[in-house]
Amino acid sequence: MLSWLVALPILVPFATAIIAFFLRGGGRKSAWASLVGCGALLVASIVLLVEVWQRGVVVAQMGGWPAPFGITLAADLLSAVMVLLTAITGLAVAIYALVDVDEAQVRFGFHALFQVLLAGVSGAFLTGDLFNLYVWFEVMLISSFGLLVLGQGKAQLDGGIKYVALNLVSTVVLLTAIGLLYGLTGTLNLADLHLAVMKLDNDGLLTVIAVLFIIAFGIKAAVFPLFFWLPASYHTPPVAVSAVFAGLLTKVGVYALFRMFTLVFTQDVAFTHGLLLAIAMLTMITGVLGAAAQNEFRKILSFHIVSQIGYMVLGLALFTPLALLGAVFYVVHHIIVKANLFLISGLAQRMTGTFELAESGGLYKSQPMLAALFLVPAFSLAGFPPLSGFWAKFLLIKASLDVGAYIAAAVALVVGLLTVFSMTKIWAEVFWKPYPRGDLPAMAIRPGERLALWAPVVLLASLTIVIGLMPEPFIVFAERAANQLVNPDAYVKGVLGGAL
Repeated sequence: MLSWLVALPILVPFATAIIAFFLRGGGRKSAWASLVGCGALLVASIVLLVEVWQRGVVVAQMGGWPAPFGITLAADLLSAVMVLLTAITGLAVAIYALVDVDEAQVRFGFHALFQVLLAGVSGAFLTGDLFNLYVWFEVMLISSFGLLVLGQGKAQLDGGIKYVALNLVSTVVLLTAIGLLYGLTGTLNLADLHLAVMKLDNDGLLTVIAVLFIIAFGIKAAVFPLFFWLPASYHTPPVAVSAVFAGLLTKVGVYALFRMFTLVFTQDVAFTHGLLLAIAMLTMITGVLGAAAQNEFRKILSFHIVSQIGYMVLGLALFTPLALLGAVFYVVHHIIVKANLFLISGLAQRMTGTFELAESGGLYKSQPMLAALFLVPAFSLAGFPPLSGFWAKFLLIKASLDVGAYIAAAVALVVGLLTVFSMTKIWAEVFWKPYPRGDLPAMAIRPGERLALWAPVVLLASLTIVIGLMPEPFIVFAERAANQLVNPDAYVKGVLGGAL
């Protein structure tokens, strides 16, 4: 029963993808099938999270093959909450896509590709071995590339080519690193690798392999200096696609870094995590400066994804229980906030006719509700109390000060201030100033469609407020998840069982 519980977050979206594919020519049938599938994924992920919270690490050995020889699926608190966030984001985007995705894109298989993407993301969070992590990365790459170029516009094709080219480089580096690590240890099971690397004498070669993994997963996570594909592509597809990309895709790379550099590569922390610390600070700085230089809504948000990834990597680099607690909390907060900001950008574009800041305006007067909904994730992203982003930044800055990483703490504070500048620029241009071309264009939209566009935004904003006003249960959860990362014995025993 527990084996099925771990596999369900992968099986449900795959089954939904098949149904949506065959229904893609039937009007909105595939959209409703996708919506039902996302609801089922949400239920499965909640049940899995409750089971992991009560029982500890839940493991499934596919085909009855024992670890480390077979395919292992494993859910600890970190992977379980990442699957839950995948389901929440997927459901919000599926609702929004009822209106945002046109019939031509539906016929071309949008909802099938969308569900395959959710399956790939869930698989990456739940896999227990490196080779299958690579497989899930490829599932994500294929489906995300399909979603990126689905509109066949020039900008989408240009962004898609940049996106896939650099991600293919990541694939080559990842396969190289996996091959070298297998040659050195004779295993790719993550729990078995934890034990195998302890027996190695060649720390130098292991450190070189660790750097290759930083490069491979760093491209996926969009860290400095490997992030250029993200702001070149995330502003080109439909808003629903941008939102799910912004919420989930880079977090899979961050998750992979978390998993590898707490479970496997801990033999040379001074070098590997010191390198990650430098990367984190440079990622924060370059991302926020890039955002400050942009004048298009989604481009600003895209550069801010890069900047905020730096905060998550900072928690991993500091490698203390408090820092990892802050990093886990930050991931939870950021997925919700960033997906919501992209959905809000889509609503603003529908009301003003453009994503360009200079050509926008007047929304505070005409749409005060949207203005208020924008301020919630924008202020949270900037770290205003008492929203979720404040607690996430507070934990990471305190962790930095506790270990004497004063430069990292200063960078985190300055980047937070520059984030305020970017969010203020959007507010001033899109909401506060008058619309530059007279009256705002009328939105030709039916009441049911209006509900589909607004409901996900309200839902995600409400989650942000709840996390900010009642942070204690979320911090307790993040603390337990961080303790599992710092002390992976339960994960290793859960996966290997009698083989330990």
